Amino acid sequence: MRLGQKLKARGRVALAETAEASERFHHRGRGAISNQTGRFEPETRHAYDDGWDTIEEDAARLDTTLTPEKAKTIITFNKSPDIHFDRSINPYRGCEHGCVYCFARPTHAYQGLSAGLDFESRLFHKPNAPELLRQELSKPGYRPRPIALGVNTDAFQPVEREQGLTRQLLQILSDHDHPVSLLTKSALIQRDIDLIAPMAAKGLCRVGVSVTTLQPKLARAMEPRAAAPHKRIETIRALSEAGIPVIVMNAPLIPALNDMEIEAVLEAASEAGASAAGFVMLRLPFELKDLFHEWLAQHYPDRAARVINLLREMRGGKDYDARWFKRGRGNGPYAALIGKRFTRAREQFGLHAERPPLRTDLFRPRESPGGQMRLEL
Repeated sequence: MRLGQKLKARGRVALAETAEASERFHHRGRGAISNQTGRFEPETRHAYDDGWDTIEEDAARLDTTLTPEKAKTIITFNKSPDIHFDRSINPYRGCEHGCVYCFARPTHAYQGLSAGLDFESRLFHKPNAPELLRQELSKPGYRPRPIALGVNTDAFQPVEREQGLTRQLLQILSDHDHPVSLLTKSALIQRDIDLIAPMAAKGLCRVGVSVTTLQPKLARAMEPRAAAPHKRIETIRALSEAGIPVIVMNAPLIPALNDMEIEAVLEAASEAGASAAGFVMLRLPFELKDLFHEWLAQHYPDRAARVINLLREMRGGKDYDARWFKRGRGNGPYAALIGKRFTRAREQFGLHAERPPLRTDLFRPRESPGGQMRLEL
């Protein structure tokens, strides 16, 4: 047997063993299969059969916990040249949507937690976020630029229904006529149309809705607690009918898993009223690659090897390429084909509008305690 054939055979065996083992620990309603140790921890955890057959038992129910976090600042700044905003606000850490592909999963390692099940079940919220935002907007040297709200983890995830932090932040931004962009895969954003629509009418707000797939089965496995595909299309329609510019994000695109849906997703979004579209190729930084491979082995063992090989083909043989402008697109023939298909579909369905620029000239600083506005030089 040739070396290449041996490696392929070995890979199939490894995927089969992973699928068999992970099936034992799968938690219903969760995306990740396991709770792999964070990359900064001195010790690692492994599932092990101790001879009492407990490893064969169904996984125990995994409840969501929410821990308050006293933030010191609320606006995060970045200098990434390949994204269209330089500041963002994330009222939550971790995300109960449980999307197995989420690029933010590895950030949970900074909390001493796992990028796996911990990320979607052990959440943190920032109760002082509204007050911190008021303080930031009142600083004498503050200059407004569009704030991206909830880009690391979804600001409209399920816990927002009870906490209402995103709603409070939007109210403050609205009161100050401050520009904001939103990105979500949750239908909960419809709750705040009363705030978003007037801001959009002033040129202060735009919304991106992520539609990864139109297949209910795939969505349930890959994004277990996010809105169903048809609800996201309904959300695009509700927002656009309210006069809010909507960009459909067909992201992430995963070769041999959902990339065959590009045209169908863009057509459905266009019919619902979206005016623009974008895409991002699947990114697998740090622990995420192992979590995603594990998920593939359980849910799609018939094509797991093909998906992984195509991803590596687009990243020079690696699971991830972190270079600017490469990380979200990839290289090579397959990546080029995806780009051409997306561009053609975007033109075909009228989703080629540019992102509408958001106004900064309407910003109204907070009044001082004496009622006097700050002096603008």
